[in-house]
Amino acid sequence: MTTTGLRAVLAAGVAALLLTGCASLGYYWQSVSGHLQLLNAARPVDDWLGDAQTPAALRTRLALSQRIRSFAVTELKLPDNASYQRYADLQRKAVVWNVVAAPEFSLTLKTWCFPVAGCVGYRGYFSEAEAVAEAAQLKKQNLEVSVYGVPAYSTLGWLNWAGGDPLLSTFVAYPEGELARLIFHELAHQVLYVKGDTAFNESFATAVERLGSRRWLDSQASEEARKAYAVLDSRRQQFRTLALATRRELAAIYKKNEAVAQDTRTQAASKSIAIQRFHENYARLKADWGGYAGYDPWVARANNASLGALAAYDDLVPGFEALFEREGRHWPRFYDAVKRLARLPEDERHNALKIHTAYPTGIPHG
Repeated sequence: MTTTGLRAVLAAGVAALLLTGCASLGYYWQSVSGHLQLLNAARPVDDWLGDAQTPAALRTRLALSQRIRSFAVTELKLPDNASYQRYADLQRKAVVWNVVAAPEFSLTLKTWCFPVAGCVGYRGYFSEAEAVAEAAQLKKQNLEVSVYGVPAYSTLGWLNWAGGDPLLSTFVAYPEGELARLIFHELAHQVLYVKGDTAFNESFATAVERLGSRRWLDSQASEEARKAYAVLDSRRQQFRTLALATRRELAAIYKKNEAVAQDTRTQAASKSIAIQRFHENYARLKADWGGYAGYDPWVARANNASLGALAAYDDLVPGFEALFEREGRHWPRFYDAVKRLARLPEDERHNALKIHTAYPTGIPHG
């Protein structure tokens, strides 16, 4: 095997351990081979831009991605490395498919524990068929399951020596604001990753994407791009508000029923009513949006697993945003403050963020 080939295999192996672990030989192999295929498919963006066969639309998107990446480095002080300087056409709709699972009357996700990532509430597959097969096995354990495609993932900077995380066909055609949001989010994971604390990691990256995309749109984007993003973001926030309200309603039902030890038929009936109300409220939202149906697939399969996974990306975001304000909107100071929080025990770091939310200028005295 050539040195280049060996480095690619080593990179894939590290990615597998980092992102998905090696709970079984078959699972480890699909992780290695899947990431290896991704690396081998990627070519430098400059090669694509200089290739006369590259479609004009793709050339435009790749050029935009490089401006966004440069902005991330110069304005948001995100890492300047090999990531997002190569592009891969995967010829499929997602890069990986995640499987999440939860009990029939609980929103607590099943977790899988891996050597580097720690314990996380999902299991990822490069093959949709393998993800669906895993979901089928989990359903036999009387768990509710959701399988969803993921457009991008981060190797946390560990594989920058092998070319870093590439731009992918699964997201490069996103509207400008959405593309910036995704790149900022994934690069934020390279700033900091706390083993086993999904809520902290994802909320931090989500805060960076929101703050960063707002700055990009205000200073770099066209009026058309700003308006398009405003529409998409408004719908996203309205939908998440609705979904999180349903999540809270179900959590209250499960807690109440657990306390009074009601029979499963009563729990199932209350749960069914809550889900039906969710569908009805979503139908009204769609009508307000003029029939926009972007969330239809998610709503159709909404269950404890998908609703349980929803909160990880948002729960601590207000605390991070308040911390950014407290640090004078200075990105390096903000990142340093986040790294200090990361050294605390999990409960303490979460509580500190909640205090920042309530008292954005600092911890109250007296």
